Amino acid sequence: MQAEFNFFQHWYPLSPIEDLDSQRPVPITLLGIRLVIWKPRSSKNYRVFLDQCPHRLAPLSEGRIDDKTGNLMCSYHGWEFNPQGVCTHIPQAENSELVAKNQQNFCVISLPVREENDLLWVWPDAKTAELAATTPLPLSPQIDANKGFVWSSYVRDLEYDWQTLVENVADPSHVPFAHHGVQGKRENAQPIDIKIVQSTANLIAADTSGRFQTSITFEPPCRLEYAINLPNSDKQIGLVTYCVPVAPGKCRIVAQFPRNFAKTLHRIIPRWWSHIKTRNLVLDGDMMLLNQQEYLLQQKQLSESWKTAYKLPTSADRLVIEFRTWFDKYCHGQLPWHEVGISSLVSSKINDNRAVMLDRYQQHTQHCSSCRNTLKNLQRLQIALLAYFVITVSGVAILPDNLRLTVGLPLIITALLGMGVYSGLKFWLIPQFYFVDYIHAEK
Repeated sequence: MQAEFNFFQHWYPLSPIEDLDSQRPVPITLLGIRLVIWKPRSSKNYRVFLDQCPHRLAPLSEGRIDDKTGNLMCSYHGWEFNPQGVCTHIPQAENSELVAKNQQNFCVISLPVREENDLLWVWPDAKTAELAATTPLPLSPQIDANKGFVWSSYVRDLEYDWQTLVENVADPSHVPFAHHGVQGKRENAQPIDIKIVQSTANLIAADTSGRFQTSITFEPPCRLEYAINLPNSDKQIGLVTYCVPVAPGKCRIVAQFPRNFAKTLHRIIPRWWSHIKTRNLVLDGDMMLLNQQEYLLQQKQLSESWKTAYKLPTSADRLVIEFRTWFDKYCHGQLPWHEVGISSLVSSKINDNRAVMLDRYQQHTQHCSSCRNTLKNLQRLQIALLAYFVITVSGVAILPDNLRLTVGLPLIITALLGMGVYSGLKFWLIPQFYFVDYIHAEK
């Protein structure tokens, strides 16, 4: 009998390290488990705990990192925990022996963590820490500066399930249509010959032929990677995605974009600019399609298989077929939500609220240090420009008549130019950190 795939005994990237806040606890969910990421004052490395205090089960992500001890403090009653999850202080304890004698009983569940390739990784099964120590991370060979690659990272929460994300990324033929004008053009669409070169419980590998020779690798449960060779050169670009299951109908994508050329351009273009002008647009283009597709597939699977619900006649569909077959064979076509107390009957729902579905702030900006900090700076600039306009107009109004033309006019011009910049920020740039509607019919 085929062994069942164990989702809990694998490494998952939670976030790019540069996006984490070292000054406060950060909540995150993985496989339906609420976790908290935090960094002890005495350590260079982050820790990941189960997000519940053993005292009264309050969320530790609402806590704080104590200024004196550097430990994680629960904000409900002040219990403190060291980097290993051991309780070190209970303010209500009548004597210190109470804490010392019950450390094992009062500890927080701490998960194995590693920091590699600019990502924070976690192993969600605390009981198999020894297995975690001997299990290699699902790292991409393209994220390697020694091979001449540079890369940037991106993270976003998505309003559909893990298997929908994997299936979508494994389908290159949707790109010219779902991402027309962003990553491709409809008029350039053509057949894609996909050949499956390996398919096991732990790896699916495929190749495509044509102008761009591409290798596609799926290393379950999360790494799905493209290595694309540009024609007539040694230039290579890649797409490294980590598809992270969060909850039924929810997932997170952690992506890295390597290339071995245009390195100066990589250093010049701000990370936040590529996020709002390209990365967010790509995910926006998929969101409404995939949420509704997922709901309809779930409804059809109540009475039939995906094999009949889908019509998959072309070579371009082969990797989708291979993934769905793998998912049926090793996972029985479902994620292990029941193991964390989530009903397997929970299903997706069609959400037509575009402001929620395409909410860039909740899904990306608040998680991304580059976008979050840029947004704060732009908002401060808005205030400064508005203040400059008010002060300038007021000052010019009280200038003597003989100075209004020589001094006042240039000041008024600069104030008006400042208001032009203010308007550009308010109505064009800043909204891109919050919400931009994506209507395919207008693309």
